[in-house]
Amino acid sequence: MGIGILSVGSYLPERIMTNADWTKLIETSDEWITERTGIKKRHFAPEGVNTSDLVMRAAEKALQRANLHPQDLTEIIVATDTPELYTPDTAALVQHKLGVNEVPAYDLAGSGCAGFVQALAVAKSRVESEGGKILVAGVELFSRMMNWKDRNTCVLFGDGAGAAIVAETKSQSEILATYAGTDGSKADILGLEIGGTRRPITAEMIADPSYPPIVMKGKEVFREAVVRMSQAARVVLEKAQVSLEDISLIIPHQANLRIIEAVANALEVPLEKVYVNVQDYGNTGSASVPIALDEALQTEHIRPGELVLMTAFGAGFHWAAALVRL
Repeated sequence: MGIGILSVGSYLPERIMTNADWTKLIETSDEWITERTGIKKRHFAPEGVNTSDLVMRAAEKALQRANLHPQDLTEIIVATDTPELYTPDTAALVQHKLGVNEVPAYDLAGSGCAGFVQALAVAKSRVESEGGKILVAGVELFSRMMNWKDRNTCVLFGDGAGAAIVAETKSQSEILATYAGTDGSKADILGLEIGGTRRPITAEMIADPSYPPIVMKGKEVFREAVVRMSQAARVVLEKAQVSLEDISLIIPHQANLRIIEAVANALEVPLEKVYVNVQDYGNTGSASVPIALDEALQTEHIRPGELVLMTAFGAGFHWAAALVRL
């Protein structure tokens, strides 16, 4: 008996924003976006739908597929960089909506797009020490936080959520190895540098056409993402004493197609062995890995008993990987 993933669920809002739609709002083209990112469309949540609502839709699917009720949960972890409120955390709102008051619930915030994979490692440790069944979610509502006039960043992002139930399993499903790392010396290369104590939000900031100012030094982010995601993947393989040839599917963070292709090249694996859906959803941050995992399972790109390698990278810089037998 090991600690594994019982089930997965995901949710994408119904509104779809294509590259052609963006050309009506900013100076860009489908060719420009596709050539640089591989992204063709993304999903955006409508007004009135908040971060916790996205988590709920994904969590409901995961619970149903595991034949569980919310009351079976013993803990809730939400990874996000777009929380519903500054405080309390989004996990507390999810807990209340699930009707499981007093169950521990907390966010893993600020880890960028590596958040969900980091949260898997936390959940595994918590089950090892406390037992129980933990809901782990990755969610982003980027459309509320991005600068809709910055063509270099606004076309990259999408909204969505993914969730998994982590618990002891009677099957062969198991989280075999995890790994995470951080390099805070590069914190100024990628992120949203307002809203904290260093740069509190002011009326002047909000009136500025560049608000909110997303920092993204593209070339440096690309280089670090490729190095760190491939490095993290190799670390978990070594920890589990598993070779790349044994892996059925690699699921990297879906930042953009060029980064994914470079990671595959760094790992010396064919792109066919790497799951790619960034063209349909854009960069959904912490939600990208669980969304891809759910889609891969539903489309039978990965089957129960097979090995999947997840690797992710985000602002911080943070990076993480997990090797899982499903």
